[in-house]
Amino acid sequence: MPASSPVREPKPPQIPCGLTPAGKVERHVRHDGKYLSLDYGADTLSMDDPDGVEDVEFERCRFTRTVFSELVLHRAGFADCAFGDADLANLRAFNSRMFNVRIMNARMTGMRLAESGLRDVLVEGCRADLTGFRYARLRDVVFRDCNLAEATFQSAEMTDVRFENCRLGGAQFSGAKMRSVRFRGCDLRGVAGLSSFQGAIVASGDAMSLLDAFAAELGITIED
Repeated sequence: MPASSPVREPKPPQIPCGLTPAGKVERHVRHDGKYLSLDYGADTLSMDDPDGVEDVEFERCRFTRTVFSELVLHRAGFADCAFGDADLANLRAFNSRMFNVRIMNARMTGMRLAESGLRDVLVEGCRADLTGFRYARLRDVVFRDCNLAEATFQSAEMTDVRFENCRLGGAQFSGAKMRSVRFRGCDLRGVAGLSSFQGAIVASGDAMSLLDAFAAELGITIED
């Protein structure tokens, strides 16, 4: 068996101490917008085009209780950004990027990051049920103390990813490629796509919650 990669925390975002408060102009997201070193508060971000906004870049920004709900972003970039108690529910970000990002205590229900790239991202204490990471590429990503029930990682490429103390009931992993993906303290009952777990590292206590899913995938009926 090949040696597993060493465990490390994702790189934290590098955010300046003196951020400029985001004003009305910065809260309205536009095509090709560049938003640098801004402090967003409890405001709702908006957009003009109902089909979504393209090629938006956020760098070295902090979002505290900021509402992204219902935004549609194409080829968006988030680099060195921190989200605290933000509302990301139903945000759709297609073919986008997140690097050196922390998402803490956020509401992420139904968020979509299809075909996106995540690297050095920490997601902690979040309600992230029904989130979508289809065809995403995740590297050095940690999900900690999150509700990821019925999330989908279908056909995702996952390298050095950790799930710690997460609820993953009903999550979908069909077609995913895993390399040094760790599950510890997680509820894995009802997960789908177990053939994709080749290469995963599962704590002994978590493995028991996989029994029913393995049996269902193999067509085995378990009786009392």
